[in-house]
Amino acid sequence: MKILKITTLSAFLLFVSTSFAQTETIVGVAVGNENFTTLVTAVKAADLVETLSSEGPFTVFAPVNSAFEALPAGTVESLLEPESKSALAGLLTYHVVAGKYMASDVVKAIKDNKGSFPVKTVQGGTIILSLKGDKVMLKDEKGNMATVVIADVAASNGVIHAIDTVVMPK
Repeated sequence: MKILKITTLSAFLLFVSTSFAQTETIVGVAVGNENFTTLVTAVKAADLVETLSSEGPFTVFAPVNSAFEALPAGTVESLLEPESKSALAGLLTYHVVAGKYMASDVVKAIKDNKGSFPVKTVQGGTIILSLKGDKVMLKDEKGNMATVVIADVAASNGVIHAIDTVVMPK
């Protein structure tokens, strides 16, 4: 009977660890998703692959390809130039928050804070989170708005929330 319990417990723990463990980092998840090809190119150009592959945890508000395409003509190409590496890194880290915040955590924080919740980014700036209907919105320091279009994309070192607009620091 004891052997059965240990075997059953071992099987259960193996099931839990393999069922719920996410092995891909934020970068690995983004690389494997066709909606983030521009973001991945930018992360590589800014030398942020190692940082966003580190232990974290991080919450990344990740612009989808169409968000980058909506920027003024030439912006992305200019940011990808070697001399723009620092500016690109600043822009990208403005989309990253230290800690892992699932959508339910974000919605609760917004509601608990009377409709808006400021978050400090890794870059040092602030993004204001709010709700519009059932959608989480981000307001950047320039007053631009972005909508979370896909929430809770799990990674081993955090979570990704895809957004429809590139948010801009001051």
